[in-house]
Amino acid sequence: MTLAALVVIPLAGAFATALLGRSAGTARAIALVTSLAVAVVAGMVWREYAVEGARLTYEFTVNGAGSFVRLAADGLSVPLVGLCAFLGIIAVLASWDAERPGAHMGLLLALEAAVMGVFLAADLVLFYVAWEAVLIPMFLLIGGWGHENRRYAAMKFFVYTFAGSALMLVGLVLVIIGGGQGTGMAEVPIALAAASQPLAFWLLAAGFLVKIPVVPLHTWLPDAHVEAPTAGSIMLAGVLLKMGAYGLARIAIPYTPDAFTAAAPILAALGVIGIVYGAAMALGQSDLKRLVAYSSVAHMGFVVIGLASGTELGYQGALLGMVSHGLVAGLLFFLVGALYERAHTRQIAAFGGLGRTLPKWATVFVFASLASLGLPGLSGFPGEFAAVVAAFGTFGFAVAVVGIGVVLAGAYTLRAVRGVVHGGEPVDAARYADLSVRELLIVAPLVISIVALGLWPRLVTDIASATLGALASLAGMVS
Repeated sequence: MTLAALVVIPLAGAFATALLGRSAGTARAIALVTSLAVAVVAGMVWREYAVEGARLTYEFTVNGAGSFVRLAADGLSVPLVGLCAFLGIIAVLASWDAERPGAHMGLLLALEAAVMGVFLAADLVLFYVAWEAVLIPMFLLIGGWGHENRRYAAMKFFVYTFAGSALMLVGLVLVIIGGGQGTGMAEVPIALAAASQPLAFWLLAAGFLVKIPVVPLHTWLPDAHVEAPTAGSIMLAGVLLKMGAYGLARIAIPYTPDAFTAAAPILAALGVIGIVYGAAMALGQSDLKRLVAYSSVAHMGFVVIGLASGTELGYQGALLGMVSHGLVAGLLFFLVGALYERAHTRQIAAFGGLGRTLPKWATVFVFASLASLGLPGLSGFPGEFAAVVAAFGTFGFAVAVVGIGVVLAGAYTLRAVRGVVHGGEPVDAARYADLSVRELLIVAPLVISIVALGLWPRLVTDIASATLGALASLAGMVS
């Protein structure tokens, strides 16, 4: 029942917040208690899996008859479930002063429930239902609480992701028909017949690659991030982008391993292009939030090359990269949102000298920037390093092109730090308040988590090793 609680609790909290949260205080209290309860249950699932060392399952039955409501958790999903629960609390605290708090908090909790459904689904039908359910609250959050061009960004997000989902649905149907095992997702999936694998793989990959997103399917992401409210950006970067990589690892690769082997060089090329292109675009941005958005394209490129390697080390790097990016991007989007609330602009040229006027904000921003850059000792380093090493072992010196992206990442990171933290004071700097106690309570656990994962990546890899090794075996490219 603990697995079901991870979906039921936030869903119940969403309804309670929407129905009872007419006052801001009530909405905040319900949302915070709900998100904390989800985190407690996620911790219980993490501990149970770590102790048992075996896949956790749950199936909803009616009068002894099974249904498509089947849930499971293993070493791939448990860290992502923990990340979703953690960022759910951060998103609630980050939207403490949101307008129409009952609806806003309710949508955040509904989004968390849908994402949990994606990571825990052990049935292909349920996976698709949860995947589609994610679109609705995210669309409404961007369109209802976003900035000037929010309707355009919300519609673009919906169109891109829904189009990808439609192709993915056809791929899922092919898997269900060709697999002959019904809709259940077995712990060790049976691969499709070789002749039907290429079509199924690319249909599935289309939906997953849009969500990651890879270049050139990425154009919805910068607009969605820039226009989304702060909590929306935190959840979008923190967990929604991870759904695509999770889908590749959970469904596309195990069910169509031969097609994946043939497509691996293409996936690796898409990952490398994303790393270089994302960093180059970030370097040219004048809007601080758009810079962080393009950096997400680059960071997810490392996840793609890790998966493309088809090795256990590559899978470990991809999973570490997903968790790290969720933490670091969540912190950066929160800091940019906090600055926007004070200055009502995100233009880098409008700032300067915040290291003197907002020392707490500036200190955390420099820390988050270094984590994003991949400084050894912080969470960004071990995953991306492992992904590059694994990809190099599989694809050779062609992967060295990522070095260009690394250099560009240093350039855009230092440019952002120099433009915002150093230099002359911005106009009306005296009116800006530094991080409040509530904001520091949001920042502190993210900072601690980034350091902990950087110093001890085995926090994730130990619990995931058995599952990732099995997935790598299914991929047929074990190093």
